[in-house]
Amino acid sequence: MAGIRDFRGLTALVTGASSGIGRCLALRLASSGARLALVARRADELERLAGEIRSGGGEAVVLPCDVADRAAAEAACAEASRRLGSVDLLVNNAGFGRHRPFVRHEVDDIERMTRVNYLGTVYFTHALLPGMLERRRGWIVFVSSVAGRIASPDEAAYAATKFAVTGLASALSLEVEDAGIHVLTVFPGVIRTPFFDEEALSRMPPVSLRQMVEPEKLVDEVIRALRRGRRELTYPRFIALAYRVQALFPGFMRRQLRRTTLEALRRREAAESSASST
Repeated sequence: MAGIRDFRGLTALVTGASSGIGRCLALRLASSGARLALVARRADELERLAGEIRSGGGEAVVLPCDVADRAAAEAACAEASRRLGSVDLLVNNAGFGRHRPFVRHEVDDIERMTRVNYLGTVYFTHALLPGMLERRRGWIVFVSSVAGRIASPDEAAYAATKFAVTGLASALSLEVEDAGIHVLTVFPGVIRTPFFDEEALSRMPPVSLRQMVEPEKLVDEVIRALRRGRRELTYPRFIALAYRVQALFPGFMRRQLRRTTLEALRRREAAESSASST
C-alpha cells in the first residue's frame, strides 16, 4: 500500500484526541486538509480542539466516548461515518499508564488499563476495518510504546497492554496489506505530555527523564511515516538500537534495565524512607 500523498479530503478518526499526542496529531492532520472525528471522554477538551481546528478553516466533529466501552466505541464509529463519510485513517491513540510494582497494582486498574489500551483499539479497528476492506483503501495507526517492545520493571501491566497492541498491529498488517490497507505501528519513547503525571515522573529513572521529547517532534515523524508508507516508527530513533541489543545480547539488556530502572528506583525509595523516619 502506498503512503498518503495528500491528506486533503481524507477523513481521520483519532482516539485520545483531547490531549497529548492525539491532540497534536489531530491538529497536524487538520492543517494538512483532513477532516477530523475527535474521540475522547472529555467533551469540553474536544470542543476546544474542534474550535481550534474550525478557526483554522478545518472540519471536525466531536464524539465523546469511553473507548473501553464496546457499544460506545461502535456508536462513535457509526456516527463518524454518518457525519463525515467513510473513515480513511484510524489513529488508535487512546491509552494511559501506571508506574508501580505489579504486586501493588490494583487489579481493577489493570483491568481498566487493558480495556482502554488494548480492547479500545480492538473495538475501533474491528468496527472500521470492514469498510476499508470493502473500499480496498485505508490506513490504521496503532500508537504502542517502546514498552511494547522492551518491558521495564515498575510498569508490568502497562507493558503487557502495549505488547498486545504491538502483536495485534503486526499480525493485522500481514492480513490486510494485500487488500489495500496500510498499518503503521508507532513506538514512542518518553514524550512530554499529561500522560506522565507527577507520580509517574517521580518514579522514572533519570535516564528516561533526560530522553523526554516534545510531542510535536513525534507527530512530524508520524506524518512522514504515513507519507512514506512505513510500517513501524520508533521515536526518538536511537531507541530502536535497543531492540537489536535485546535480541543479540538479552543478558546485557536485562542487567542494564535492572541498573537504570529497578535499582535506581529502589535507591530512591530507600532514601525517601530514610528521610521520612528521621
